[in-house]
Amino acid sequence: MTKRTLEGTSRKRRRKSGFRARMRTATGRRVITARRKKGRARLSVSG
Repeated sequence: MTKRTLEGTSRKRRRKSGFRARMRTATGRRVITARRKKGRARLSVSG
């Protein structure tokens, strides 16, 4: 059987779009704020 075309690692995923990664930048904080305002159950990948 062939491998899937899209595959990533958990570490990369958390480093790029985890909660702490988002809080590190101004734009990221804006993302978290927008998701809180919308009432998202999950704000980020790891949070």
